[in-house]
Amino acid sequence: MSDQRIEQFLASVERRAYRMARLATRNDADALDIVQDAMMKLAINYGDRSEEEWKPLFYRILERRILDWHRRESVRNRWFFWRKGDGDDEDQQDVTENASDGGAGNPYAALAFERSGQAVMEAIEALPLKQQQCFLLRCWEGLSVQETADIMGVNPGSVKTHAHRALQKLTRVIEHHGHE
Repeated sequence: MSDQRIEQFLASVERRAYRMARLATRNDADALDIVQDAMMKLAINYGDRSEEEWKPLFYRILERRILDWHRRESVRNRWFFWRKGDGDDEDQQDVTENASDGGAGNPYAALAFERSGQAVMEAIEALPLKQQQCFLLRCWEGLSVQETADIMGVNPGSVKTHAHRALQKLTRVIEHHGHE
């Protein structure tokens, strides 16, 4: 029975976790590897814990895997600097797939909606990693300040600062696109 519950939990967080990892890595394959690794670690090491513990544990594992990936990339880029540009530059997935109508029926409104969504995704990608992760955990996942602090291994004040700075940057992008 526990296996079925953990499978249901992992299915419920899989898509959002993938998006978080994709934003952090800008690479589909790496993001998928990170999410699968985090899921396996949760299932194997913490599957016997209570269901209430799974969400913070999963996102803590995911956060650590993303940080590990960035550390490895930093080393790799230092040693293989001539290979810049070999990465995955595919366009972002459409962020509007869960939006209500996005201007359906009006092609100009739909195009503007899609462009503003793309601009927001690009702005999220451009955020420093701690601000990005803070924003995603707080705003996308709805975790509390304390849960986010525990997951990221920082104090709650840092979470508030990183989230505030991220929201300021993203608000400027949204305001810019709202006036076009």
